[in-house]
Amino acid sequence: MLTGEIRNKIDKIWTDMWAGGITNPLTVIEQLTYLMFIRSLDEKELENESMETLGASVKKIFPQDGEGQLMRWSKFKTKDAREIYDIVGTKVFPFIKSMNGNSETAFSRYMEDAMFLIPTPQVLQKIITGLDELYEHDIKDLDMQGDLYEYMLGKLSTAGQNGQFRTPKQIRDMMVRLVSPSPTDKICDPACGTAGFLVSTAEYIRENYESKMTSEEWELFESSMFNGFDMDRTMLRLSSMNLMLHSITNPRIEYMDSVSKQNDISSVYNIILANPPFTGTIDAESINDNLKAICNTKKTELLFIALFIRMLKKGGRCACIVPDGVLFGTTKAHKALREELVENHQLQAIISMPSGVFKPYAGVSTAVLVFTKTGAGGTDKVWFYDMKADGFSLDDKRTPIEDNDIPDIINRFHNLENEADRKKTEQSFFVDKKDIVENGYDLSINRYKEVVYEKVEYDAPEVIMTRLDELSLEIASKMEELRGLLDE
Repeated sequence: MLTGEIRNKIDKIWTDMWAGGITNPLTVIEQLTYLMFIRSLDEKELENESMETLGASVKKIFPQDGEGQLMRWSKFKTKDAREIYDIVGTKVFPFIKSMNGNSETAFSRYMEDAMFLIPTPQVLQKIITGLDELYEHDIKDLDMQGDLYEYMLGKLSTAGQNGQFRTPKQIRDMMVRLVSPSPTDKICDPACGTAGFLVSTAEYIRENYESKMTSEEWELFESSMFNGFDMDRTMLRLSSMNLMLHSITNPRIEYMDSVSKQNDISSVYNIILANPPFTGTIDAESINDNLKAICNTKKTELLFIALFIRMLKKGGRCACIVPDGVLFGTTKAHKALREELVENHQLQAIISMPSGVFKPYAGVSTAVLVFTKTGAGGTDKVWFYDMKADGFSLDDKRTPIEDNDIPDIINRFHNLENEADRKKTEQSFFVDKKDIVENGYDLSINRYKEVVYEKVEYDAPEVIMTRLDELSLEIASKMEELRGLLDE
């Protein structure tokens, strides 16, 4: 975990960049990401050199001449600010941009269109000094590097044009625990953003299986277990770095419009975790035809759920976030999609989340869908849970609070046999498939939740009138007292 002191040091670097004219949080994180990558290359080279002294034959990262060695973090970090700026801007940055195909990391594949935007030598020197102090004195292991990056990503407080925004860590962790991935699963987020779901999955697997994983499972973990697609190359860089800092050096992170004809992936993944874009439409001509067969629409939030069904293997599990409109929308496409989930697969749970969960990005009401792809039905009843708190206040500040339904949700979901007798007036309950069908496949919790109204006993009208008379007399008496005081 990051201490307050470490957070303060990160905030200081952030402030220095802000004061230097870099005010877009995404640009700040991008530029810091490049410098973290440059430093990590030198760390890797130092490892290579130590292995070489033991007699191993190791391929070097940097050119072995004087100019090539000058590009290493450990060589340039103590130089004069103007010299550092010249080395990084004219030598190191072009070098890392040209590394595509010559590096083990997925991150290097998305460096071609990266831009060096740090404005002055003084700002660059402050950042390098700040990062070096963090790494030398505070960041002791890979877990802390990942926490540092998560903290920086947490400063992204603007939603993208297509309605995508970062999912809070506690919600991601909850969703991962609902689907319980294993070390043999292939996991995908087709709208991966900064790869938060993949990182949360990696943390869950290490926490639960690290001591008993085989070498084959570790090999899968470090490479093809984790798959993510996005249409924003900046996000692909950030997600690749995020995964690299969590020991996943070669995931499949690709530029792809997931719901288009470009993506023909079918029946490949065991687990899908996602928070797909909530708004926007797509050109009808580019939508993959097999998605339109499930729900003929241009709405991205519906197309993505159809996509999840297609990309999962039979028996594969999905936990995804949807806007409430998906649950009760009355269009033909909305109903067709819900019918597909209920009739042809096993829809297990609908977890209704409070509208403040995604603040400060948006106040939209959302829910988590949990289902298993079967292709042969299996929905007998659906479990509903009315989440009221996630451990944080539901205003723009999102400060930590004690109220938190997440542990209860996870515990109840994994012990559904104990939920059978709960009434629809309680926070969680089952709804029979028959009732869902009769309600036009409406999946909104408010359709089924029963509210108990307390009976309020009022006094008889004569008693209330007598009380009002008494109050009037008392007011008149006090008014007389005030007049007496004014006359003195």
